[in-house]
Amino acid sequence: MNRGKYLVPLIVTCSIAMLGVFAWFPPRPAPTEPADRVVVQKSLHRMTLFRNSQELLSYRVALGRNPIGPKLRTGDHKTPEGNYILDGKNASSGFHLAMHVSYPNAVDRNRAAQNGVDPGGLIMVHGIKNGLGWLGRFHRLVDWTDGCIALTDSEMDQFWTLVPLGTPIEIRP
Repeated sequence: MNRGKYLVPLIVTCSIAMLGVFAWFPPRPAPTEPADRVVVQKSLHRMTLFRNSQELLSYRVALGRNPIGPKLRTGDHKTPEGNYILDGKNASSGFHLAMHVSYPNAVDRNRAAQNGVDPGGLIMVHGIKNGLGWLGRFHRLVDWTDGCIALTDSEMDQFWTLVPLGTPIEIRP
């Protein structure tokens, strides 16, 4: 049997179906109002921006290489869990833009002290490593950060614009 004769019609059919799906679900326009809260759901690899309790945007994210459980100490490659503030911006980061998360908070410092370890720090929301932006969405195939929350470069551009300093970020399991 010649399977090749079915390949072209299959590709054409799938392409038409995909175009139909995109026509049915057109992209949402970009929000113009700034976010007033950010929520990360680690188990879903999802970060959502809110304004007045209304969802503005949602992104798929990559997390720390060891994503299950809260960050306990420096070097554990975990993304923290808890309530923090986005308290600093770095346009000259080694990644495409970076916004600092106020980890560790008091709970994190107390837990680390009880365990006799350094809680670590320098947790960021950032884009892809400079020079590797061409990876785009493929960067999300694996959790690769040291505990940060990573977006594509274009998503980070949008996040940078929509999220002012002082915005609370809740990172959930």
